[in-house]
Amino acid sequence: MMNSRLISAILFAFSVLLLAGPQAFAQAKHSVRDNTNARYEEKRRQTNSIAVAIMTSGMTCTCSRFAEDIRNVVNDLRPGGLRVLPILGVGGLQNLNDVLFLSNMDMGTVDQDNILVLKQKDPQLYADLEHRVHYITKLYNSELHVLARQEIRTFADLRGKKVNFNLKNSQVDVTADRVFNMLKLKVERHYDDVDTANAKLLKGEIDAALVLSGAPHSTTAKLKSSDGVHFLSLDDGSLPGYLLAPVFAEYLPGELTSDVYPNLIPPGAPVQTIVNRTLLATYAWPENSAQYRKLAHFVTEFFNRIGCFKEGGRHPKWREVNLWTDMPGWTRFKPAAEWLAAHRAQAAGGALACPGAVSTAAAAGTRPEDGGCPTCGSGNLPAVSPTQPAKKNF
Repeated sequence: MMNSRLISAILFAFSVLLLAGPQAFAQAKHSVRDNTNARYEEKRRQTNSIAVAIMTSGMTCTCSRFAEDIRNVVNDLRPGGLRVLPILGVGGLQNLNDVLFLSNMDMGTVDQDNILVLKQKDPQLYADLEHRVHYITKLYNSELHVLARQEIRTFADLRGKKVNFNLKNSQVDVTADRVFNMLKLKVERHYDDVDTANAKLLKGEIDAALVLSGAPHSTTAKLKSSDGVHFLSLDDGSLPGYLLAPVFAEYLPGELTSDVYPNLIPPGAPVQTIVNRTLLATYAWPENSAQYRKLAHFVTEFFNRIGCFKEGGRHPKWREVNLWTDMPGWTRFKPAAEWLAAHRAQAAGGALACPGAVSTAAAAGTRPEDGGCPTCGSGNLPAVSPTQPAKKNF
């Protein structure tokens, strides 16, 4: 049986509410609503405070696979953690423009030649581009794939033929345009996406299709020699009488092998080509900004876990990643340069294991380190520009 004192207290409280009337009930209702709104806004703030976006290219691009791998390794959705949002883009110059101008675009995969190309296109608009966009790290080498029908035997045979340059202003188009212009090799240019181009190639509607991506490129790897296509080499032997020196002054030599394309390349018969270098770039936010601090957090979490990307079934291009690689013509993002300086001694000792799946933000006391650093002895840390760009106000 209920205690008489408790009954009295309940009756008293009820009488107070009755005497207070509708105003008390309204105040209680407003209090609940205000509390809900406050919780909603706090949840919204927390969600945005840990999110960083990476603009990539199409789904078949190696860069998109890299962004997905980064998301899978560094994501930590707890308050104070980190959430990586891969976003499909066009690639190439558009990605660099998106990092420079697009609201809430934190990072993008771009290629080494992008700054030079944009500055050539519009010297005034992009005059100080190297101070506005910095690189975090080189990711991998992107090989130029020239896939042609069997009747096209050499690169020189492409003259006057129908060649797909991928989408306009894509990285394929940007690099291929420079290469074909350097060679003075005129072709009939087409601008279709990879899937459409491959379908046209197999039907004989075009003669060749270009891809610039870290090998193996997922869509290209599905093709085989019996489809009536093969890779063309880009070297002196395939272009007799052409001046290749300007091309190799801008791009590194590379090759495609049967290890990555067993259905298209016979063992022991590598295809010579050129490579562009794919970078992870970010806007050069002012150091006192929230965006700068968030990206500095990303750099720490990503670099601390670089060893994790070289384990398991991740893309083989992760084995190429060396955080200490400098990029001529580019400025290193300051938090990345500072991390490299702080970890140079440890990295010189050799590759260390992946620290595990728990974020360092939530695992105090751990000291995850980077894999090997073949250039540590040089002491040449990349220069950090002292110039602060105009603020990207959005």
